[in-house]
Formats: sequence, C-alpha cells, structure tokens
Amino acid sequence: MEDPFLNYFALGLLFFVVIVLVYGMIAIHDIPAKIAHARHHPHADAIHAAGWISLFLLHVLWPFLWIWAMMYQPDRGWGFAHQPGEPASPKEAVAELEELRHRMAEIEAKLEIGDRAAQLSKGGRRVAVESPGSSGSAAEVSAPATEGADAKSRGARR
Repeated sequence: MEDPFLNYFALGLLFFVVIVLVYGMIAIHDIPAKIAHARHHPHADAIHAAGWISLFLLHVLWPFLWIWAMMYQPDRGWGFAHQPGEPASPKEAVAELEELRHRMAEIEAKLEIGDRAAQLSKGGRRVAVESPGSSGSAAEVSAPATEGADAKSRGARR
C-alpha cells in the first residue's frame, strides 16, 4: 500500500515549505535595510549587516533596526534641522544674544534697577523698605559713621 509517489511528493512539499519559510524570514529581516536604502539613510549598510546578525540572534535586534531605519527622514534628516524663528548659525545666535542683552540693559535703566544694584554693591547706602502699613515709600538709611571718618582721613592725606 505504500505508494512511492506520495512519499516523494511529501518530501518535495516539505523541502518547498522549508525553503519558502527561510526565504520569507530573510525577506522580512531585509525590510529595515530596504527602508534605509529608500530613504538614503547614512547608515544603510550598518542596518543591512545588523539585519543579518539579528537573523542569527533569534530576531532580537530586528525591532530596533526597524526604528533606526524609520527615524531618518530624507527631507529633514534626523529631525534636528533648522526650525523657523531659530538662529541658523552660531554667529546669528551671538548677535541675537547681544541684542537681547542691550534691550535688557535699556529696560533696567528705565526701571533704575542698575542704580540700586550699584548702590548695594558699593556698600555705601542701603535701601530699607518700610512696612506695608506705613504711608511712606522706601527710605534711604545712611551708612555707618565709620564711612564719614574714612572720607575725612582721605581728605587729610591729600
């Protein structure tokens, strides 16, 4: 009852299925490399080689290769291209920073913040703020008496 034709047909079918499965696995592992090649990815060769390595490492690297291949966009690269409203070069960034510093100095001059900071840095006069309940504004408190003595001694040396 054994028919040699059915045995050979089953063996041929087994070989065909194995070959199709192997080819299918290779084709699937080549998808990130094809994506990288189509996008003109700078690391297309590395992605292709890592795809073969992933094939022998039980598909561990394949999802990461897919992500790596998909991250690169032909029109904008890695996505770090110049954005509108941002300086295109370091020179433009420095020029913009200097302009902002100049504008900030003008604002400080209008608000007299620079004068108060200079007075505090000299240590000569200190600004004391009155309590919120009082009707007056900030009062200047004179420096200690030693400052006056220092000024007299400087005048005596001249």
